[in-house]
This record gives sequence, C-alpha cells and structure tokens, in this order.
Amino acid sequence: MAKIVGYIAASLDGLIADENDNLDWLFKYDGMDLGEHDYRTFLKGIRTVVMGRGTYDFIANDPAPWAYADQRVVVVTSRPIENPKGPLQVKDNVDNLIAELRAIDDGDVWMLGGGMLQMAFMERGALDEIEIYIIPELLGGDGQMGTSLLHDRMNDRSWPKSRKRSLG
Repeated sequence: MAKIVGYIAASLDGLIADENDNLDWLFKYDGMDLGEHDYRTFLKGIRTVVMGRGTYDFIANDPAPWAYADQRVVVVTSRPIENPKGPLQVKDNVDNLIAELRAIDDGDVWMLGGGMLQMAFMERGALDEIEIYIIPELLGGDGQMGTSLLHDRMNDRSWPKSRKRSLG
C-alpha cells in the first residue's frame, strides 16, 4: 500500500507563494543540502504525484520541461485539460481518488503544491505523513496553506508521523 505524503515549504508567515503567485523566493534555496530530507532524495521514492488544478496550471505555464516524466501524475480538477504539458490523469472525486491511491503498491504518493488539496486529504485522514519546511522569509499576501487546520493536525497526537523542520 502506498504512503501518501506531503512535502512542502512555506514562509515564516505560512505562505507558499508570494502575492504575485510566484515561487522565486523559494527557488533561491534550491542549492541547500538537506541530506535525507533533500527534495531530490525525496522525489526518488515517489511513484505518483497528485496535484490540484492551480498547481498544474502553475507548472504548465512554466517554460521548463515537464518535471514529472518519471512519475504517474494525477491532476484533481473538474475542468478538462487541453494539451497537457506531460502525461497525466484527470480525477474529480477526492474520495474515489484516495481509494485508488491506497491500492497502489509501486511507490509512494506525493501531494504536490498548495494547501487546498492537502487539506482535503487531511480532513479525510488520508495524508499519512507531511514534511513542512519553514523558510526564513516573510512574504505577506494571500498564498496561504491553511495554517489553522495544519496547526491543529500537527499538534494532534493521533497523527504522529508529522514532522516540522525549520531551515536557515
């Protein structure tokens, strides 16, 4: 059975993207070596990447090549995706998707991107583990990752596999 994991970075004020929906603030930390927690090491254990439509659109609009050619990709959306940037499946029912992901046995599942989809999985008890990296930046704006539910979950003793790690 696949483990469904979150791996996400946020600013000190709990934001993922800046006020212009930009991640440049985060990319300047790409060279940081996090050892066993490094993104490149993490990605090697991932067979399936799940993202919401906003994250997909963000990645699809980036001129860089499709980064997930080696993974199965699922985009959760109710709208069709015309001319996808890379191979992917489209799903629109979170509960059915969770059941499908639980049946996977060829590697772990990464909940990529913003907080809305991760929160939907957390509310259903379907996010097995989450690594949250707090980056020493203050962004302001409204790219929040849902800090109150996340805070409650991370302090919930019935969800012991959560990890908090601060960088910088």
